[in-house]
Amino acid sequence: MSKTKSIILLILSFLVLGYVVFMQRYSDVQINKYEDIEVVKENKAIQQGWVPSILPESAYEITETHNLDANTLFGNFKYKEQDEAGLMEHLTVKQDMDKTLEWGDFLFKVDKELNYVQYRNKPSS
Repeated sequence: MSKTKSIILLILSFLVLGYVVFMQRYSDVQINKYEDIEVVKENKAIQQGWVPSILPESAYEITETHNLDANTLFGNFKYKEQDEAGLMEHLTVKQDMDKTLEWGDFLFKVDKELNYVQYRNKPSS
């Protein structure tokens, strides 16, 4: 490889690296992971609207990802079976979406076999 090609590849590598670092540093996407509901409460994630307040007391491995620019929010958590009925009583079936439940400003998919919930905010209309 010629010296000119090597210099061009080196410059391109630095530009790509700079772009990746810039996007990581200044992106409005934030990912938060919480061990359990107590950590969620300590971090005020419910008050900020990142986690639904109907989170069961046994919830654990809670993750939420929000993008302030796009106004999108995605999250998931696991729960213990004893809290399933209490969670489900808050949720209603979303008529126009297959197997999707809703509560407030959130949409949910619940896997009762795995005791696993995925949630997201409702799209802006």
